[in-house]
Amino acid sequence: MYRAIAANKRNTVFIILLFVVIIGLLGLLADYLYGGGFGIFIGTLIGAGAYTLFQYYAAGSQALALAGAHPITKADNPRLYRIVENLAITEGLPMPRVYVIDDPAPNAFATGRDPKHASVAATTGLLEIMTDRELAGVMAHEIGHVKNYDIRVSTIVFGLVVAVGFIADILLRMAFWGGNRNNNGNPIMLVLGLAAMVIAPLVAAVVQAAVSRQREYLADATGALTTRDPEALASALQKLGDYARPMRRQNSTMAHLYISDPMKPGVMDRMFATHPPIPERVKRLIENSTRF
Repeated sequence: MYRAIAANKRNTVFIILLFVVIIGLLGLLADYLYGGGFGIFIGTLIGAGAYTLFQYYAAGSQALALAGAHPITKADNPRLYRIVENLAITEGLPMPRVYVIDDPAPNAFATGRDPKHASVAATTGLLEIMTDRELAGVMAHEIGHVKNYDIRVSTIVFGLVVAVGFIADILLRMAFWGGNRNNNGNPIMLVLGLAAMVIAPLVAAVVQAAVSRQREYLADATGALTTRDPEALASALQKLGDYARPMRRQNSTMAHLYISDPMKPGVMDRMFATHPPIPERVKRLIENSTRF
C-alpha cells in the first residue's frame, strides 16, 4: 500500500516533467520551422507555466461550477455531511466543503489544491442508491484523493494538458496561415513538424488518462484502509457500474475527477479512458481485503 503511494508520487513527478518536455519540444520545433530563435520556446514555457499557476488556484471553483454543485451544511443533509466529517476526523484532515449535485447519475468527486482548500461533491443519484456503509466507502475514496494530494496533481496535469493543446493549436494555425521562414524548400520537415503538433495533444491526453487511472486505484486502496471496510467500497463500485448513466452536465475536461466516468461512452474510450474498469477495481479490493 505505502510502496504504491510512494511509487505513484514518483511517477507523478516524472509525468509532469514529461509534460514540460512536450511543451518545450513544441516550442523548439516552432522555433526551428518558423525561425524564431529561442523566442517561441521561452514564450511557450512561460505561457504554460502562467496558465498552470492560474489553474492551480481557480480549477477547484471552476470544476464545482461546471458540475452545477451547490454547497450544503449539516442541517441541509445530515447524513452526507456527518459521513464526510467523520472521515476527515479519522484521517486527521481539515473538514472539506461539502457539495451536492442535482443529477440522477450516481457519482462523486473531490477537488481543490490541498487539504485546507478541498471540496467533495456527491450527486443526488448517488445518495439515493447507496447504503450508509457504501456511501462512507465512496466518500472515503474521495477523501483519499484529498489525503494523497491527487486533487493537486489532477489540477496541475489538467492545466498542462490544456496548455499543450492550446500551444499546438496556435502552431498549427501559424503553419497554415503564417507560413514558415526556414523550411520553404524542405516540405518533408514541414510535414514532420505538423505531424508532431497534431500528435502532441493526443500523447498528452493519453498520459493524463494514465495518471488518472493509477490515482483511482490508489484512492480505492486509501478509502478501504480508512474505513477498514473494503467490501462496502467494492459494493458501492459495483452499484456505480450497474446504475451508470451519463451526467446531465458533461464536460470532458473534468471527467477524470469523478469516481466513475461521467461521460457517454465513445469509440476512443479504451485509449483515453480516465478510469480503470470497475470489475478490475472491485477485484483488487476483494483480493486485498485482508490487508486493510
